[in-house]
Amino acid sequence: MNSFGRVFRVSIFGESHGPVVGVVIDGVPAGIPLGVNDFRTDMLRRRAGKLGTTKRVDRDEPCIQSGVFDGRTTGAPVTITFPNEDVRPSDYEEIRYLPRPGHADMTARQKYWGFNDYRGGGHFSGRLTAGLVAAGVVAKKVIRPIKVHAYIEEIGGTRTGYAKLLEELERAGDSVGAVVRCSVRSVPVGLGEPFFDSVESLLAHALFSIPGVKGIEFGAGFACARMRGSEFNDEIIDTNGRTATNNSGGLNGGITNGNEIVLRLAVRPTASISLPQRTVDLRTGERTELRVRGRHDVCIALRFPPIVEAMVAITLADLLLIRYGYERWQVIFQNGGDTRGA
Repeated sequence: MNSFGRVFRVSIFGESHGPVVGVVIDGVPAGIPLGVNDFRTDMLRRRAGKLGTTKRVDRDEPCIQSGVFDGRTTGAPVTITFPNEDVRPSDYEEIRYLPRPGHADMTARQKYWGFNDYRGGGHFSGRLTAGLVAAGVVAKKVIRPIKVHAYIEEIGGTRTGYAKLLEELERAGDSVGAVVRCSVRSVPVGLGEPFFDSVESLLAHALFSIPGVKGIEFGAGFACARMRGSEFNDEIIDTNGRTATNNSGGLNGGITNGNEIVLRLAVRPTASISLPQRTVDLRTGERTELRVRGRHDVCIALRFPPIVEAMVAITLADLLLIRYGYERWQVIFQNGGDTRGA
């Protein structure tokens, strides 16, 4: 499906080389200040054009189509579109019958009987994350004073000196993966449910929806498999539940414990590379060589931090509205975040 969330519900639409991509955000509380300038910072962070990113550079100027009047949200669904301007659909004619390794070309063709828009990946493209970032801007307003921050922790196994690596890979026509770290501060206790609606489950669902994410861990993550209980357990140091360590990543039993939520994402290398690869010609069934044309990121993770922040904020906005409703959350906010009795 193309929608996520129950109360704060986000639906994305569009294709990479269609007229527009966009998002519909339902469940946005009324009265929140919102204008085009609010989107500028995060859209610029996501924008291409920097070293290691695609040469396709859309302006990504948001067009607010509904749900805002006189600079405030109305309570109706907020619809935001982004025109696709810097498009070259002819670059993708060859892949109509030569599916690219690592892409959704083959699975999309099989699932939709060949009716899918194959240009630039169509609806499977990372281009649709523009709408997710826009929804994240709105979600961040809903969840204040909770702060979400994501950044690149390492690229290709190194934590410094990315420029030289990216330049080498760009010349070689290859790509590289990365790790993105995200932390969330000022999270109230008690969000989430045990088992199927655990915060980990919902965040993982949201974050795996970002094209290219192949792994996720919370707190100590996979390292806990090499630890003992005496090492992993987080010592509780006060009556608010604050802990001395944070191996659990701010979550116990699927519920926020009031400590910082910490998670890390493994992002795969960009699937589109200029090096020759082997595929199958769907017209003949014969194996053949493919050279991917078009403009592509050397490392897609370079543009991930605002997307990751958006999906985390969207998930938390939904959880907050389910538990408290917006009016009660604002009272809690004004009372310094004290949720006792809320």
